[in-house]
Amino acid sequence: MATSRPDPPTPRNVYAFGLTSFLNDTASEMAYWVLPAFVASLGAGPAQLGVIEGVAESVASFAKLGSGYLADRVARRKPLVVSGYVVANAVKPLLALVSSWGQILGIRFADRFAKGVRGTARDVMVAESVEPSAIGSAYGLIQAMDSAGAIVGPLLALALIEHFGMRGVFAAAAIPGALCILVAWVGIREVKRRHEARSQLSGSSSQASAPGLRLRLPSGFYYVLGVVTLFSLGNSSDMFLVLRAGNIGIPASQAPLLGLVFNVTYTLLSWPAGKFSDKFSRTTIAAAGYGVFAAVYLVFALAPSRRAIWITMACYGLFYALTNPVLKALVVETVGSEVRGRALGIYFFVTSITTLLASVIAGGLWKMYGAPVPFYFSAAIGAVCASALLAHLGKTSAPS
Repeated sequence: MATSRPDPPTPRNVYAFGLTSFLNDTASEMAYWVLPAFVASLGAGPAQLGVIEGVAESVASFAKLGSGYLADRVARRKPLVVSGYVVANAVKPLLALVSSWGQILGIRFADRFAKGVRGTARDVMVAESVEPSAIGSAYGLIQAMDSAGAIVGPLLALALIEHFGMRGVFAAAAIPGALCILVAWVGIREVKRRHEARSQLSGSSSQASAPGLRLRLPSGFYYVLGVVTLFSLGNSSDMFLVLRAGNIGIPASQAPLLGLVFNVTYTLLSWPAGKFSDKFSRTTIAAAGYGVFAAVYLVFALAPSRRAIWITMACYGLFYALTNPVLKALVVETVGSEVRGRALGIYFFVTSITTLLASVIAGGLWKMYGAPVPFYFSAAIGAVCASALLAHLGKTSAPS
């Protein structure tokens, strides 16, 4: 009699990574949403804030690329991950002591560099910690915990800032940061690489044949990367959605609520989306996410009513849930286990750089042709990329 196969149990490492992500993002988001006002209080303006965030995100992109190559070569990845959490959460509370925007730049540089170093190595460890049939679920759970931190962090900052001021919020971020370091140090366990385990079972002769073949990134990976890169050119900063909402009458004071609506949906749906991708085609699910993105940006272009904007912002969380964890799982299963770090590093680097460029494109289109045009542009790119992923359906798997 045929019986349904139960889902594999979630390993300890996945829960440990999920809890560290929650605590780290809580600390980060406590500081992040206060930072613009704090920079202004030091006499700096939007130009200096742009330099700070531009440098911070650029260094994170390059660090992810380097971390990916390193993760494929080092014998132990846990030190990379733990040191990244240590550095990031050691420097964030120092914001309470700064007296110039240049010092903030230095702290953000260290914070984002540490994020880049740990991020790719962590995602490789996650893939090595679970069975191939549970990779999507693992990434989805960690993403859900991460976005839950993005909800709790601003709420804590809101509760603290009235009593302790902005510097008090930065100092308080040390508490979830310290807990994050503790969980990472104690909870995360080093995992043996799957290809090393295979070689021990099958002997060295299997490694001798075609030694370079498994170190190449397959054509399926480059196809997915090309589609994601094109999509990223239309995926500008979410701040443009906030600006558009203000453009049609939603007051700036409600902007944090827009973010809250988005993050609640993102948190609730990330794990189910990841688990769903383990049972059905990841390519189809990611394509559906791009379709949701196209619909969201089309509504923002048309801007029929304030109610439509609120509903659409909730749907925007569905787009992230259907793509962020699922695309990482798709990249991982598209390449061999020996090059997962390199593949993820390239994926993160290219998408980060093109997303920065997308904001420049969106700003230029808004200025030259009016507010709706960049949203029509992004909706069109989302629709094209959804079709491109569907055209490649069933061609992205590779032995792991």
